[in-house]
Amino acid sequence: MREDNKHKRRRKNIRRDDSFSFSDIPVWVHFLIGGIILAVVVFAIVKLVLWNMGTAELDKTDTGSFEVEVLDQIFLLSDDKKAGHEFDDEETILFLGNDSITFDQGETGIAAQVSSLLGANVINCGYPGSTIALKNATFSEDYTMDAYSFYNVANCIASEDFSSLENYQGNFDDYTFTGSTERLKNVDFDKIDTIVIYYNAQDYMNLRIGMNPDNEYDPITYRGALNAGIKAIQEKYPYIRIVCMSFTMCYAFDSSGNLVSGDRYDFGNGKLTTYLQFMIDVSGERGVSFIDDYYGTIHEDNSSEWMLDNIHVNAECNAYVAKHFVDAIYPNK
Repeated sequence: MREDNKHKRRRKNIRRDDSFSFSDIPVWVHFLIGGIILAVVVFAIVKLVLWNMGTAELDKTDTGSFEVEVLDQIFLLSDDKKAGHEFDDEETILFLGNDSITFDQGETGIAAQVSSLLGANVINCGYPGSTIALKNATFSEDYTMDAYSFYNVANCIASEDFSSLENYQGNFDDYTFTGSTERLKNVDFDKIDTIVIYYNAQDYMNLRIGMNPDNEYDPITYRGALNAGIKAIQEKYPYIRIVCMSFTMCYAFDSSGNLVSGDRYDFGNGKLTTYLQFMIDVSGERGVSFIDDYYGTIHEDNSSEWMLDNIHVNAECNAYVAKHFVDAIYPNK
């Protein structure tokens, strides 16, 4: 009996010794597990913060630009549309735009730089201060700049009637109006290979309406005027390739006179990115190529290096835009 009790006590002690206790785990294991949990939490927080900020990362190259996805979309003309074109040994490009192509018309301007890179004949027919959309639904001589909007210029090209451009060019001291109209009148469109539509952000700064959901061709809206103008040119000259080039980032003055970034400020018709999306959408719908010069070029951190003021760009930016255009549209050059 005593022997049995002795064995029972021994078995009881064994069970007590085998029972699990956290205090038996080495301290280093506690630190290891805690470190793993902390690393997982920190990783999740970092990923969440980066996701909220977007996917752009600062590029440490000389340009200081952001590494972002550039939104180029390239379309080629079908063979049936090319049928009416007179091909020759020279590439001829017509630029339509505003200050983006007229502010610098020298060797460092966009037209000259494209010509130099391609060895092409580049015709600059821009009108300073003009917009893509009309300001007034009905033309008013109180605002003759509407005559030089992209919408009106495109319709002049389609109708082969440039009288509206000639009628009001004397209202402006800048000879560019007269020179551009004269060049446009003398263009042989049978020899034009490509038309480039390149306007800066004047529509945004001049508070042009973004779109009219009830009228996709409304000329007093940015989307409608661009859509209608491209349509008019395509119907007249289906064999000419059309390329839309986006504006770059700009600054504007708010109602209090403060300088604000177009990336951040909405005048009531959307931020700059809203207008950018309209151009992307219209380009896709009309089957014309779109070159994105908004992303990957100017942002708030490098704007002082690439801009002359709140909207006009310098020679370095022109060189970048010209090369981007050539690389995208003429990849074999």
